[in-house]
Amino acid sequence: MLVAPSILSADFGKLREEIEAICTAGCDLVHVDVMDGHFVPNLTIGPVVVSAVAKAATKPLDIHLMVQNNTFFVELFAPFKPQYLSFHIEEEKHPHRLIQKIRDLGISPAIVLNPHTPPSSIEYLLEELDMVLLMSVNPGFGGQKFIPNVLEKAPRLKEMIEKRNAKTLIEVDGGVNNQNIHALANAGVDIVVAGNYVFGASDYKSAIDSLRV
Repeated sequence: MLVAPSILSADFGKLREEIEAICTAGCDLVHVDVMDGHFVPNLTIGPVVVSAVAKAATKPLDIHLMVQNNTFFVELFAPFKPQYLSFHIEEEKHPHRLIQKIRDLGISPAIVLNPHTPPSSIEYLLEELDMVLLMSVNPGFGGQKFIPNVLEKAPRLKEMIEKRNAKTLIEVDGGVNNQNIHALANAGVDIVVAGNYVFGASDYKSAIDSLRV
């Protein structure tokens, strides 16, 4: 299991130290939540902060866009060369075009599904994607309770990926901890995003290691 701590739960008063700490603790990716106050009822960070995050991080960035006007934000954050750049299918009228744009920028494209959105909505895009992010909370805020329907969606998505001989990874974001990590692994999840569980721990390395199953 790969682990991507979400900096949404970090102490922004010492953000550089927090990022350096999770990278030293052995995280695989640094998850960055970008919210615009329109697609979700919250505002987070823009390119000035992400530029600082990219400089501090020794692990690749995993940027999750929770925004309207996806193309504008893709162009805004592409210069930081994240490993993954993900957008919500619920907000995109031309997903195939945007996937190709992200890949042409040298970045791995990913699509996000809200808790209510079925995997079937992206079946014919799977060969074009490097990752699908399944939300296990409603997007917008950290610290929410895990929605267990993702444990049904992940195996369904995995079956679709294998049927189409795609190489798409499955990521889950929201309420992940050491109590549900085994169920997520058994459901076929490859990457987990953990915010409060990691940054709320006294020992970041122990928290990250406990998610590697």
